[in-house]
Amino acid sequence: MTEAVPWWTNAIFYQVYPRSFADSNGDGVGDLEGVTAHLDHVSELGVDAIWLNPVMVSPMADHGYDVADPRDVDPLFGGLGALERLITEAHARGIRITMDLVPNHTSSQHTWFQAALAAAPGSAERQRYIFRDGLGPDGGTPPNNWVSVFGGPAWTRVADGQWYLHLFDSEQPDLNWDNPEVFSDLEKTLRFWLDRGVDGFRIDVAHGMAKPPGLPDMTNPDVEMLTLDDHDPRFNHDGVHDIHRGIRSVLDDYPHAVTIGEIWVFDNADFAKYLRPDELHMGFNFRLVRAQFDPASIRGAIENALAAAALADASPTWTLSNHDVEREVSRYGDGAAGLARARAMAMVMLALPGAVFLYNGEELGLPNVDLPDEALQDPVWERSKHTERGRDGCRVPVPWSGDTPPFGFSSNPDTWLPMPPEWSALTVERQLAEPDSTLLFFRTILQLRHSHFHFTEFDVEWLQLRDDALAFLSAGVLCVLNTGDTPLELPVGDVLAASAPLVGGQLPPDSAAWIVTG
Repeated sequence: MTEAVPWWTNAIFYQVYPRSFADSNGDGVGDLEGVTAHLDHVSELGVDAIWLNPVMVSPMADHGYDVADPRDVDPLFGGLGALERLITEAHARGIRITMDLVPNHTSSQHTWFQAALAAAPGSAERQRYIFRDGLGPDGGTPPNNWVSVFGGPAWTRVADGQWYLHLFDSEQPDLNWDNPEVFSDLEKTLRFWLDRGVDGFRIDVAHGMAKPPGLPDMTNPDVEMLTLDDHDPRFNHDGVHDIHRGIRSVLDDYPHAVTIGEIWVFDNADFAKYLRPDELHMGFNFRLVRAQFDPASIRGAIENALAAAALADASPTWTLSNHDVEREVSRYGDGAAGLARARAMAMVMLALPGAVFLYNGEELGLPNVDLPDEALQDPVWERSKHTERGRDGCRVPVPWSGDTPPFGFSSNPDTWLPMPPEWSALTVERQLAEPDSTLLFFRTILQLRHSHFHFTEFDVEWLQLRDDALAFLSAGVLCVLNTGDTPLELPVGDVLAASAPLVGGQLPPDSAAWIVTG
Protein backbone atom coordinates (compact mmCIF):
# COMPACT_ATOMS: atom_id res chain seq x y z
CA MET A 1 0.00 0.00 0.00
CA THR A 2 1.29 3.45 -0.88
CA GLU A 3 0.93 6.49 1.35
CA ALA A 4 -1.74 8.11 -0.82
CA VAL A 5 -4.31 5.40 -0.16
CA PRO A 6 -7.92 6.00 -1.23
CA TRP A 7 -10.24 7.20 1.54
CA TRP A 8 -12.24 3.97 1.54
CA THR A 9 -9.28 1.63 2.13
CA ASN A 10 -9.78 1.28 5.91
CA ALA A 11 -12.99 3.32 6.21
CA ILE A 12 -15.90 2.74 8.55
CA PHE A 13 -19.20 2.71 6.61
CA TYR A 14 -22.50 3.06 8.47
CA GLN A 15 -25.44 1.47 6.69
CA VAL A 16 -28.66 3.45 7.00
CA TYR A 17 -31.87 1.63 6.13
CA PRO A 18 -33.88 4.82 5.51
CA ARG A 19 -37.33 3.33 6.20
CA SER A 20 -36.17 2.42 9.71
CA PHE A 21 -33.81 5.19 10.77
CA ALA A 22 -35.95 8.23 11.63
CA ASP A 23 -39.33 9.55 10.44
CA SER A 24 -39.53 13.34 10.11
CA ASN A 25 -43.11 13.73 8.85
CA GLY A 26 -45.17 11.35 10.99
CA ASP A 27 -46.17 8.83 8.32
CA GLY A 28 -44.56 5.96 10.25
CA VAL A 29 -41.83 5.44 7.65
CA GLY A 30 -38.28 6.77 7.98
CA ASP A 31 -37.08 9.36 5.46
CA LEU A 32 -34.05 11.39 4.43
CA GLU A 33 -34.89 14.44 6.55
CA GLY A 34 -34.89 12.01 9.48
CA VAL A 35 -31.37 10.90 8.56
CA THR A 36 -30.20 14.52 8.33
CA ALA A 37 -31.75 15.31 11.72
CA HIS A 38 -29.70 12.52 13.33
CA LEU A 39 -26.38 13.12 11.58
CA ASP A 40 -24.81 14.16 14.88
CA HIS A 41 -25.45 10.63 16.19
CA VAL A 42 -23.64 9.21 13.16
CA SER A 43 -20.84 11.75 13.43
CA GLU A 44 -20.29 11.14 17.15
CA LEU A 45 -20.13 7.43 16.48
CA GLY A 46 -17.00 8.12 14.43
CA VAL A 47 -17.77 6.77 10.96
CA ASP A 48 -16.33 7.89 7.63
CA ALA A 49 -19.27 7.27 5.31
CA ILE A 50 -22.96 6.42 5.16
CA TRP A 51 -24.33 3.76 2.84
CA LEU A 52 -27.99 4.49 2.08
CA ASN A 53 -30.29 1.66 1.07
CA PRO A 54 -32.32 2.55 -2.06
CA VAL A 55 -34.23 5.83 -2.01
CA MET A 56 -35.06 6.06 -5.73
CA VAL A 57 -38.65 6.24 -6.98
CA SER A 58 -40.25 2.85 -6.36
CA PRO A 59 -43.64 1.18 -5.78
CA MET A 60 -41.83 -0.49 -2.81
CA ALA A 61 -42.70 -4.07 -3.69
CA ASP A 62 -39.23 -4.92 -2.36
CA HIS A 63 -38.74 -1.78 -0.26
CA GLY A 64 -36.90 0.19 -2.91
CA TYR A 65 -34.99 -2.56 -4.69
CA ASP A 66 -37.68 -2.34 -7.39
CA VAL A 67 -36.70 0.96 -9.01
CA ALA A 68 -39.22 2.74 -11.24
CA ASP A 69 -37.12 5.88 -11.82
CA PRO A 70 -33.40 5.53 -11.05
CA ARG A 71 -32.74 9.28 -11.39
CA ASP A 72 -35.10 10.68 -8.77
CA VAL A 73 -35.82 10.23 -5.05
CA ASP A 74 -39.16 8.76 -3.98
CA PRO A 75 -41.54 11.25 -2.30
CA LEU A 76 -41.81 8.72 0.56
CA PHE A 77 -38.21 9.63 1.45
CA GLY A 78 -38.64 13.36 0.83
CA GLY A 79 -37.70 13.82 -2.84
CA LEU A 80 -34.45 14.90 -4.46
CA GLY A 81 -34.13 18.06 -2.36
CA ALA A 82 -34.02 16.02 0.83
CA LEU A 83 -31.12 13.95 -0.51
CA GLU A 84 -29.24 17.06 -1.61
CA ARG A 85 -29.64 18.53 1.89
CA LEU A 86 -28.41 15.30 3.44
CA ILE A 87 -25.32 15.26 1.20
CA THR A 88 -24.53 18.89 2.09
CA GLU A 89 -24.98 18.36 5.84
CA ALA A 90 -23.03 15.06 5.85
CA HIS A 91 -20.16 16.55 3.89
CA ALA A 92 -20.04 19.47 6.33
CA ARG A 93 -19.35 16.88 9.06
CA GLY A 94 -16.74 15.05 7.01
CA ILE A 95 -19.09 12.12 6.31
CA ARG A 96 -19.37 10.78 2.76
CA ILE A 97 -22.60 9.48 1.23
CA THR A 98 -22.78 6.29 -0.83
CA MET A 99 -26.01 5.05 -2.39
CA ASP A 100 -27.45 1.71 -3.39
CA LEU A 101 -27.44 0.98 -7.13
CA VAL A 102 -29.74 -1.73 -8.53
CA PRO A 103 -28.54 -2.64 -12.05
CA ASN A 104 -29.86 -6.22 -12.36
CA HIS A 105 -33.54 -5.34 -12.67
CA THR A 106 -36.10 -2.55 -12.64
CA SER A 107 -39.56 -2.22 -11.18
CA SER A 108 -42.40 -3.57 -13.31
CA GLN A 109 -43.73 0.01 -13.08
CA HIS A 110 -40.66 1.41 -14.87
CA THR A 111 -41.64 3.16 -18.13
CA TRP A 112 -39.44 0.71 -20.05
CA PHE A 113 -41.29 -2.33 -18.72
CA GLN A 114 -44.69 -0.79 -19.20
CA ALA A 115 -43.68 -0.10 -22.82
CA ALA A 116 -42.47 -3.70 -23.17
CA LEU A 117 -45.83 -5.05 -22.00
CA ALA A 118 -47.62 -2.85 -24.53
CA ALA A 119 -45.30 -3.88 -27.38
CA ALA A 120 -45.24 -7.07 -29.44
CA PRO A 121 -42.92 -10.06 -28.96
CA GLY A 122 -39.54 -9.37 -30.60
CA SER A 123 -39.98 -5.59 -30.38
CA ALA A 124 -37.21 -3.18 -29.39
CA GLU A 125 -39.11 -2.48 -26.16
CA ARG A 126 -39.00 -6.15 -25.17
CA GLN A 127 -35.29 -6.38 -26.00
CA ARG A 128 -34.51 -4.31 -22.91
CA TYR A 129 -35.69 -7.22 -20.75
CA ILE A 130 -35.53 -11.01 -21.02
CA PHE A 131 -38.72 -12.15 -22.71
CA ARG A 132 -38.95 -15.71 -24.08
CA ASP A 133 -41.55 -18.03 -25.55
CA GLY A 134 -42.60 -20.84 -23.25
CA LEU A 135 -42.09 -24.56 -23.76
CA GLY A 136 -44.69 -27.18 -24.67
CA PRO A 137 -47.34 -27.18 -27.39
CA ASP A 138 -49.10 -24.08 -26.04
CA GLY A 139 -45.99 -22.37 -24.61
CA GLY A 140 -47.51 -22.84 -21.17
CA THR A 141 -44.36 -24.09 -19.47
CA PRO A 142 -41.68 -21.56 -18.39
CA PRO A 143 -38.66 -21.28 -20.74
CA ASN A 144 -36.39 -23.02 -18.21
CA ASN A 145 -36.46 -24.33 -14.63
CA TRP A 146 -34.93 -21.30 -12.92
CA VAL A 147 -36.39 -20.35 -9.55
CA SER A 148 -36.67 -16.95 -7.94
CA VAL A 149 -34.38 -16.10 -5.05
CA PHE A 150 -37.57 -15.11 -3.21
CA GLY A 151 -39.30 -18.43 -3.91
CA GLY A 152 -41.40 -19.83 -6.76
CA PRO A 153 -40.58 -19.74 -10.48
CA ALA A 154 -38.31 -17.04 -11.94
CA TRP A 155 -40.70 -16.53 -14.88
CA THR A 156 -44.06 -14.80 -15.20
CA ARG A 157 -46.33 -15.09 -18.25
CA VAL A 158 -47.82 -12.01 -19.91
CA ALA A 159 -51.09 -11.63 -21.81
CA ASP A 160 -49.71 -12.53 -25.26
CA GLY A 161 -48.20 -15.77 -23.95
CA GLN A 162 -44.53 -14.83 -23.62
CA TRP A 163 -42.69 -15.08 -20.33
CA TYR A 164 -40.30 -12.62 -18.69
CA LEU A 165 -37.44 -13.43 -16.33
CA HIS A 166 -37.22 -12.12 -12.75
CA LEU A 167 -34.60 -13.63 -10.47
CA PHE A 168 -36.33 -11.86 -7.57
CA ASP A 169 -39.97 -10.77 -7.32
CA SER A 170 -42.29 -10.76 -10.34
CA GLU A 171 -42.40 -6.98 -9.89
CA GLN A 172 -38.61 -6.90 -10.51
CA PRO A 173 -38.06 -7.91 -14.16
CA ASP A 174 -34.43 -8.60 -15.07
CA LEU A 175 -32.80 -6.27 -17.58
CA ASN A 176 -31.17 -7.64 -20.74
CA TRP A 177 -27.55 -6.60 -20.35
CA ASP A 178 -26.75 -7.80 -23.88
CA ASN A 179 -28.62 -4.70 -25.07
CA PRO A 180 -26.28 -1.64 -25.25
CA GLU A 181 -29.22 0.63 -24.40
CA VAL A 182 -29.20 -0.80 -20.88
CA PHE A 183 -25.65 0.31 -20.10
CA SER A 184 -26.22 3.66 -21.76
CA ASP A 185 -29.09 4.30 -19.35
CA LEU A 186 -27.05 3.15 -16.35
CA GLU A 187 -24.28 5.56 -17.29
CA LYS A 188 -26.81 8.41 -17.17
CA THR A 189 -27.85 7.22 -13.71
CA LEU A 190 -24.27 7.01 -12.42
CA ARG A 191 -23.40 10.50 -13.63
CA PHE A 192 -26.70 11.94 -12.36
CA TRP A 193 -25.84 10.99 -8.76
CA LEU A 194 -22.08 11.52 -8.91
CA ASP A 195 -22.61 15.03 -10.28
CA ARG A 196 -24.79 15.72 -7.21
CA GLY A 197 -21.97 14.90 -4.83
CA VAL A 198 -22.62 11.23 -4.11
CA ASP A 199 -19.37 9.52 -3.08
CA GLY A 200 -20.00 6.11 -4.59
CA PHE A 201 -22.31 3.13 -4.82
CA ARG A 202 -23.02 -0.19 -3.20
CA ILE A 203 -23.97 -2.34 -6.19
CA ASP A 204 -26.84 -4.73 -5.53
CA VAL A 205 -26.43 -8.31 -6.82
CA ALA A 206 -23.12 -7.37 -8.47
CA HIS A 207 -22.65 -11.02 -9.48
CA GLY A 208 -25.94 -10.94 -11.43
CA MET A 209 -26.83 -8.92 -14.55
CA ALA A 210 -25.15 -11.10 -17.20
CA LYS A 211 -26.98 -14.27 -18.20
CA PRO A 212 -25.45 -17.31 -19.96
CA PRO A 213 -26.35 -17.90 -23.63
CA GLY A 214 -29.34 -20.16 -24.03
CA LEU A 215 -30.32 -19.81 -20.36
CA PRO A 216 -29.47 -23.43 -19.42
CA ASP A 217 -31.46 -25.19 -16.71
CA MET A 218 -30.35 -25.19 -13.07
CA THR A 219 -29.05 -28.52 -11.82
CA ASN A 220 -30.57 -27.88 -8.39
CA PRO A 221 -33.76 -25.82 -8.77
CA ASP A 222 -34.84 -26.70 -5.22
CA VAL A 223 -32.49 -24.04 -3.79
CA GLU A 224 -34.68 -20.93 -3.58
CA MET A 225 -32.19 -18.49 -2.09
CA LEU A 226 -29.25 -16.26 -2.92
CA THR A 227 -27.00 -18.76 -4.59
CA LEU A 228 -24.25 -20.40 -2.60
CA ASP A 229 -23.48 -22.68 -5.55
CA ASP A 230 -20.63 -21.49 -7.75
CA HIS A 231 -22.13 -23.45 -10.67
CA ASP A 232 -25.55 -21.80 -10.54
CA PRO A 233 -26.28 -20.50 -14.09
CA ARG A 234 -28.37 -17.60 -12.76
CA PHE A 235 -25.35 -15.79 -11.34
CA ASN A 236 -21.62 -15.17 -11.75
CA HIS A 237 -21.61 -15.49 -15.53
CA ASP A 238 -18.35 -14.26 -17.12
CA GLY A 239 -20.13 -11.54 -19.07
CA VAL A 240 -20.73 -9.64 -15.82
CA HIS A 241 -17.12 -8.46 -15.84
CA ASP A 242 -17.63 -6.43 -19.02
CA ILE A 243 -20.48 -4.66 -17.24
CA HIS A 244 -18.28 -3.82 -14.26
CA ARG A 245 -15.54 -2.56 -16.57
CA GLY A 246 -18.12 -0.25 -18.11
CA ILE A 247 -19.19 1.02 -14.69
CA ARG A 248 -15.55 1.57 -13.68
CA SER A 249 -14.90 3.55 -16.87
CA VAL A 250 -17.51 6.04 -15.66
CA LEU A 251 -16.28 6.05 -12.04
CA ASP A 252 -12.75 6.83 -13.21
CA ASP A 253 -14.07 10.28 -14.15
CA TYR A 254 -14.90 10.73 -10.44
CA PRO A 255 -11.75 9.60 -8.59
CA HIS A 256 -13.26 10.41 -5.17
CA ALA A 257 -16.02 7.82 -5.67
CA VAL A 258 -16.04 4.16 -4.69
CA THR A 259 -17.93 1.06 -5.84
CA ILE A 260 -18.60 -1.83 -3.47
CA GLY A 261 -20.18 -4.92 -4.97
CA GLU A 262 -22.59 -7.30 -3.27
CA ILE A 263 -20.88 -10.48 -4.44
CA TRP A 264 -22.33 -13.81 -3.27
CA VAL A 265 -19.46 -15.81 -4.80
CA PHE A 266 -17.44 -18.14 -2.59
CA ASP A 267 -14.63 -19.32 -4.83
CA ASN A 268 -11.77 -16.94 -4.03
CA ALA A 269 -10.38 -16.79 -7.55
CA ASP A 270 -13.85 -16.02 -8.91
CA PHE A 271 -14.45 -13.42 -6.19
CA ALA A 272 -11.12 -11.72 -6.95
CA LYS A 273 -12.07 -11.25 -10.61
CA TYR A 274 -14.61 -8.64 -9.54
CA LEU A 275 -11.84 -6.64 -7.84
CA ARG A 276 -9.46 -6.37 -10.77
CA PRO A 277 -8.03 -2.85 -11.23
CA ASP A 278 -10.57 -1.99 -13.94
CA GLU A 279 -13.64 -3.39 -12.13
CA LEU A 280 -15.00 -2.83 -8.59
CA HIS A 281 -12.97 -1.02 -5.95
CA MET A 282 -14.18 -3.41 -3.22
CA GLY A 283 -16.49 -6.36 -2.79
CA PHE A 284 -18.58 -7.42 0.17
CA ASN A 285 -17.18 -10.59 1.67
CA PHE A 286 -19.85 -12.35 3.75
CA ARG A 287 -17.72 -15.06 5.36
CA LEU A 288 -17.54 -13.30 8.73
CA VAL A 289 -21.35 -12.99 8.77
CA ARG A 290 -21.59 -16.73 8.24
CA ALA A 291 -18.91 -17.73 10.77
CA GLN A 292 -19.91 -19.49 13.97
CA PHE A 293 -18.83 -18.06 17.35
CA ASP A 294 -15.87 -20.39 17.44
CA PRO A 295 -12.15 -19.65 16.94
CA ALA A 296 -11.61 -22.03 14.01
CA SER A 297 -14.68 -20.74 12.13
CA ILE A 298 -13.81 -17.08 12.75
CA ARG A 299 -10.13 -17.51 11.84
CA GLY A 300 -11.09 -19.42 8.70
CA ALA A 301 -13.42 -16.60 7.65
CA ILE A 302 -10.76 -13.95 8.26
CA GLU A 303 -8.00 -15.85 6.46
CA ASN A 304 -10.27 -16.54 3.54
CA ALA A 305 -11.42 -12.92 3.19
CA LEU A 306 -7.84 -11.65 3.39
CA ALA A 307 -6.72 -14.19 0.80
CA ALA A 308 -9.56 -13.35 -1.60
CA ALA A 309 -8.82 -9.60 -1.47
CA ALA A 310 -5.07 -10.21 -1.75
CA LEU A 311 -5.57 -12.05 -5.05
CA ALA A 312 -6.68 -8.71 -6.52
CA ASP A 313 -4.57 -6.45 -4.28
CA ALA A 314 -7.85 -4.93 -3.07
CA SER A 315 -8.97 -3.70 0.33
CA PRO A 316 -10.70 -6.46 2.36
CA THR A 317 -14.20 -5.75 3.65
CA TRP A 318 -15.82 -6.85 6.89
CA THR A 319 -19.38 -6.90 8.17
CA LEU A 320 -21.39 -8.75 10.80
CA SER A 321 -24.88 -7.65 9.76
CA ASN A 322 -27.01 -5.86 7.20
CA HIS A 323 -30.64 -5.51 6.13
CA ASP A 324 -30.72 -9.05 4.69
CA VAL A 325 -29.43 -11.17 7.58
CA GLU A 326 -30.42 -11.94 11.16
CA ARG A 327 -28.90 -9.44 13.59
CA GLU A 328 -25.76 -10.79 15.24
CA VAL A 329 -27.07 -10.47 18.82
CA SER A 330 -29.70 -13.07 17.89
CA ARG A 331 -27.39 -15.07 15.65
CA TYR A 332 -24.95 -15.55 18.54
CA GLY A 333 -27.61 -16.77 20.96
CA ASP A 334 -29.88 -13.83 21.92
CA GLY A 335 -30.14 -12.35 25.40
CA ALA A 336 -27.10 -11.44 27.50
CA ALA A 337 -24.87 -14.08 25.89
CA GLY A 338 -25.80 -12.99 22.37
CA LEU A 339 -25.09 -9.34 23.20
CA ALA A 340 -21.77 -10.17 24.89
CA ARG A 341 -20.64 -12.16 21.87
CA ALA A 342 -21.80 -9.46 19.45
CA ARG A 343 -19.75 -6.85 21.33
CA ALA A 344 -16.74 -9.15 21.32
CA MET A 345 -17.08 -9.81 17.60
CA ALA A 346 -17.32 -6.08 16.91
CA MET A 347 -13.86 -5.74 18.45
CA VAL A 348 -12.55 -8.60 16.32
CA MET A 349 -13.97 -7.02 13.17
CA LEU A 350 -12.74 -3.50 13.95
CA ALA A 351 -9.22 -4.79 14.59
CA LEU A 352 -8.97 -6.08 11.03
CA PRO A 353 -7.37 -4.12 8.18
CA GLY A 354 -9.73 -2.97 5.45
CA ALA A 355 -13.18 -1.38 5.26
CA VAL A 356 -15.81 -2.13 7.90
CA PHE A 357 -19.59 -1.91 7.44
CA LEU A 358 -21.83 -1.34 10.45
CA TYR A 359 -25.62 -1.62 10.19
CA ASN A 360 -27.88 0.93 11.88
CA GLY A 361 -28.88 -0.37 15.30
CA GLU A 362 -25.79 -2.56 15.59
CA GLU A 363 -24.27 0.14 17.82
CA LEU A 364 -27.29 -0.23 20.15
CA GLY A 365 -27.05 -4.01 20.38
CA LEU A 366 -30.47 -4.48 18.81
CA PRO A 367 -31.62 -8.11 18.46
CA ASN A 368 -33.78 -9.52 15.70
CA VAL A 369 -37.50 -9.12 16.36
CA ASP A 370 -39.95 -12.01 16.09
CA LEU A 371 -42.78 -10.14 14.38
CA PRO A 372 -46.40 -11.32 14.18
CA ASP A 373 -47.44 -12.83 10.84
CA GLU A 374 -49.73 -9.92 10.00
CA ALA A 375 -46.84 -7.43 10.31
CA LEU A 376 -44.56 -9.16 7.79
CA GLN A 377 -43.92 -7.21 4.58
CA ASP A 378 -40.91 -8.86 2.94
CA PRO A 379 -41.98 -10.40 -0.43
CA VAL A 380 -40.17 -13.58 0.67
CA TRP A 381 -43.06 -14.28 3.11
CA GLU A 382 -45.74 -14.40 0.41
CA ARG A 383 -43.64 -15.93 -2.38
CA SER A 384 -42.50 -18.78 -0.10
CA LYS A 385 -46.17 -19.47 0.74
CA HIS A 386 -45.47 -18.48 4.36
CA THR A 387 -42.63 -20.98 4.84
CA GLU A 388 -39.89 -18.33 5.03
CA ARG A 389 -40.47 -15.37 7.35
CA GLY A 390 -38.15 -13.10 5.39
CA ARG A 391 -35.93 -10.25 6.52
CA ASP A 392 -38.30 -7.91 8.36
CA GLY A 393 -37.00 -8.96 11.79
CA CYS A 394 -33.70 -7.14 11.24
CA ARG A 395 -35.38 -4.04 9.76
CA VAL A 396 -37.46 -2.85 12.74
CA PRO A 397 -37.05 0.94 13.26
CA VAL A 398 -34.29 2.38 15.44
CA PRO A 399 -35.36 3.41 19.00
CA TRP A 400 -34.18 6.92 19.85
CA SER A 401 -35.85 8.06 23.07
CA GLY A 402 -38.71 7.65 25.52
CA ASP A 403 -40.21 4.67 27.33
CA THR A 404 -42.82 3.42 24.88
CA PRO A 405 -43.00 2.75 21.12
CA PRO A 406 -42.32 4.43 18.73
CA PHE A 407 -39.38 5.60 20.91
CA GLY A 408 -38.86 8.90 19.12
CA PHE A 409 -38.51 7.22 15.71
CA SER A 410 -41.77 8.84 14.64
CA SER A 411 -44.61 10.92 16.04
CA ASN A 412 -46.89 8.18 14.70
CA PRO A 413 -47.27 5.05 16.89
CA ASP A 414 -48.29 3.07 13.79
CA THR A 415 -44.75 2.53 12.45
CA TRP A 416 -44.24 0.56 9.24
CA LEU A 417 -42.97 -2.36 11.33
CA PRO A 418 -44.01 -2.57 15.00
CA MET A 419 -41.38 -1.86 17.67
CA PRO A 420 -41.16 -4.11 20.75
CA PRO A 421 -41.95 -2.40 24.10
CA GLU A 422 -38.85 -3.95 25.71
CA TRP A 423 -36.65 -1.79 23.48
CA SER A 424 -37.16 1.00 26.02
CA ALA A 425 -33.91 -0.28 27.54
CA LEU A 426 -32.06 0.06 24.22
CA THR A 427 -32.85 3.62 23.11
CA VAL A 428 -30.08 6.03 22.18
CA GLU A 429 -31.24 8.33 24.99
CA ARG A 430 -31.06 5.56 27.62
CA GLN A 431 -27.69 4.29 26.40
CA LEU A 432 -26.08 7.73 26.39
CA ALA A 433 -26.79 7.88 30.13
CA GLU A 434 -25.30 4.45 30.91
CA PRO A 435 -21.47 4.31 31.02
CA ASP A 436 -21.37 0.59 30.15
CA SER A 437 -23.91 0.79 27.32
CA THR A 438 -23.30 -0.79 23.94
CA LEU A 439 -23.59 2.62 22.25
CA LEU A 440 -20.80 4.17 24.34
CA PHE A 441 -18.77 0.98 23.86
CA PHE A 442 -19.06 1.38 20.08
CA ARG A 443 -18.10 5.05 20.26
CA THR A 444 -15.02 4.10 22.28
CA ILE A 445 -13.78 1.29 20.06
CA LEU A 446 -14.39 3.27 16.86
CA GLN A 447 -12.36 6.16 18.27
CA LEU A 448 -9.60 3.74 19.32
CA ARG A 449 -9.52 2.18 15.85
CA HIS A 450 -8.90 5.63 14.40
CA SER A 451 -6.26 6.58 16.97
CA HIS A 452 -4.33 3.35 17.61
CA PHE A 453 -4.56 1.16 14.51
CA HIS A 454 -2.16 2.44 11.86
CA PHE A 455 -2.80 0.01 9.04
CA THR A 456 0.03 -0.32 6.52
CA GLU A 457 -0.79 -3.74 5.11
CA PHE A 458 -3.73 -6.09 4.65
CA ASP A 459 -2.53 -8.84 6.92
CA VAL A 460 -2.61 -10.08 10.51
CA GLU A 461 -0.25 -12.23 12.56
CA TRP A 462 -1.86 -15.13 14.43
CA LEU A 463 -0.97 -16.16 17.99
CA GLN A 464 -1.95 -19.37 19.75
CA LEU A 465 -3.10 -18.81 23.34
CA ARG A 466 -5.67 -21.53 24.02
CA ASP A 467 -7.85 -23.77 21.84
CA ASP A 468 -10.99 -21.80 22.74
CA ALA A 469 -9.38 -18.41 22.10
CA LEU A 470 -8.54 -16.37 19.03
CA ALA A 471 -5.60 -13.95 19.00
CA PHE A 472 -3.97 -11.88 16.29
CA LEU A 473 -1.71 -8.86 15.93
CA SER A 474 -2.97 -6.13 13.62
CA ALA A 475 -1.39 -2.71 13.07
CA GLY A 476 0.50 -2.89 16.36
CA VAL A 477 -2.48 -4.00 18.48
CA LEU A 478 -3.16 -7.48 19.81
CA CYS A 479 -6.81 -8.60 19.60
CA VAL A 480 -7.84 -11.47 21.88
CA LEU A 481 -11.23 -13.23 21.83
CA ASN A 482 -12.31 -15.72 24.51
CA THR A 483 -15.01 -18.08 23.24
CA GLY A 484 -14.50 -20.55 26.09
CA ASP A 485 -16.22 -21.14 29.43
CA THR A 486 -13.42 -19.94 31.72
CA PRO A 487 -11.52 -16.64 32.07
CA LEU A 488 -8.40 -16.25 29.93
CA GLU A 489 -5.02 -15.00 31.08
CA LEU A 490 -4.09 -12.09 28.84
CA PRO A 491 -0.63 -11.52 27.38
CA VAL A 492 1.42 -8.74 28.99
CA GLY A 493 0.62 -5.26 27.73
CA ASP A 494 -1.62 -2.23 28.16
CA VAL A 495 -5.30 -3.06 27.72
CA LEU A 496 -6.78 -0.46 25.38
CA ALA A 497 -10.34 -1.73 25.64
CA ALA A 498 -12.36 -4.80 26.48
CA SER A 499 -15.91 -5.74 25.58
CA ALA A 500 -16.62 -6.77 29.20
CA PRO A 501 -14.94 -5.89 32.54
CA LEU A 502 -11.83 -7.96 33.23
CA VAL A 503 -12.04 -10.39 36.14
CA GLY A 504 -8.87 -10.28 38.21
CA GLY A 505 -7.00 -9.11 35.16
CA GLN A 506 -8.37 -12.01 33.11
CA LEU A 507 -10.65 -11.87 30.05
CA PRO A 508 -14.07 -13.38 30.85
CA PRO A 509 -15.87 -15.81 28.51
CA ASP A 510 -17.67 -14.36 25.45
CA SER A 511 -15.52 -11.24 25.39
CA ALA A 512 -12.62 -9.61 23.56
CA ALA A 513 -9.81 -7.19 24.38
CA TRP A 514 -7.32 -4.99 22.56
CA ILE A 515 -3.80 -4.86 23.99
CA VAL A 516 -0.81 -2.72 23.09
CA THR A 517 2.13 -5.05 23.61
CA GLY A 518 5.00 -2.85 22.42
